[in-house]
Amino acid sequence: MGDDSDTLMMLIWILPIILFVFYGQRIQLWVTSSELKKGIKKLDAYRIESRTELINYVKNNLNSKDDPVKKIDKFLDYFTIMPVDMDPNGIVEKVRHTVRSREDYTRAHMLSLSPEMTELELTKVQTLLELASSLQMIHKIINHMFLTAKKQNNYPLILPLQMIFPFIMEQAESMRDAIPAFKKGQPVGDGIGPMVVGKMMLGAAKETIAFQTVFAKTDFEDRTLFLLKAEGPGSTVGRPADALEHIVSNDKLDAVIMVDAALKMEGEDSSSIAQGFGAAIGGIGIERFQIEAIAVSSNIPILSIVVKQSVYEAITLMTKEISDKADDVRLQVYEMILENTSPGQSVAIIGVGNTSGVPQ
Repeated sequence: MGDDSDTLMMLIWILPIILFVFYGQRIQLWVTSSELKKGIKKLDAYRIESRTELINYVKNNLNSKDDPVKKIDKFLDYFTIMPVDMDPNGIVEKVRHTVRSREDYTRAHMLSLSPEMTELELTKVQTLLELASSLQMIHKIINHMFLTAKKQNNYPLILPLQMIFPFIMEQAESMRDAIPAFKKGQPVGDGIGPMVVGKMMLGAAKETIAFQTVFAKTDFEDRTLFLLKAEGPGSTVGRPADALEHIVSNDKLDAVIMVDAALKMEGEDSSSIAQGFGAAIGGIGIERFQIEAIAVSSNIPILSIVVKQSVYEAITLMTKEISDKADDVRLQVYEMILENTSPGQSVAIIGVGNTSGVPQ
């Protein structure tokens, strides 16, 4: 009896070891695949939901001449091929031309859905289209990586996907939950910069200085302030670099202060304020490059102040904690002006971010 029980225990220990030696990778692939499959189904649901929201918004709020479904589906599959960068000389100009050509093309064709569409509605539709097309592209890429790994029974190939998947889902959920705010024209977390500068513009004469970008000139403690923000309350980020270039070509600037949202690190408090140096502006880099080039050529220091927030907070409805920081940031901007400039000098204050629901 003792020998039989020892043999049985050996089998209980040895069989799983043999099983995992020969089939361990397949078992891991099966377990990981089942988890990823659930996430990809969610991505697919987000993709379909964002497309449906866009189509319903166009049908219910715009006087569309034709059925917009075919046109919208065509836009959702549009792609942008970045210029060749083997020779980096002039690459920023090429990227700027490509991106702006795409923006102009999208605007023109979105406008063709309803020629009577207002500028405010057009910016909303453009943003909803960007969200829907981004979710569609994310789903396509993740699904492709998953199916390729599964097709080849390749566990190492699925490992990178498993590692980045939580971050992908966080971004996708943020985009999905951002749709109601943009549909209703409400402020989002990224709009804290335009909100601060918009408050500084109150009572001042405004004018359009660049595409979807407004400008106001005020005085503070014997300093001249040039205030810039995207033109609200439409959903746009404007072109602050073009606006700054226009100001520098006509007036002498002694400093630039940029106000923006910034992604917080894990463990940092949301809506905390930080000050620093350099151009605080996101995107693919063409606006920042242009602003830095202007600053270098005119020897202008760039200061920045940011409000920390998560990816989710940045593109969804602005929280009360973030909106309550607008006055604190404005006071800190005035302190930075006094600390870094002298009476008689000029400062450009740029409110960076999406100005949805934020007028001036």
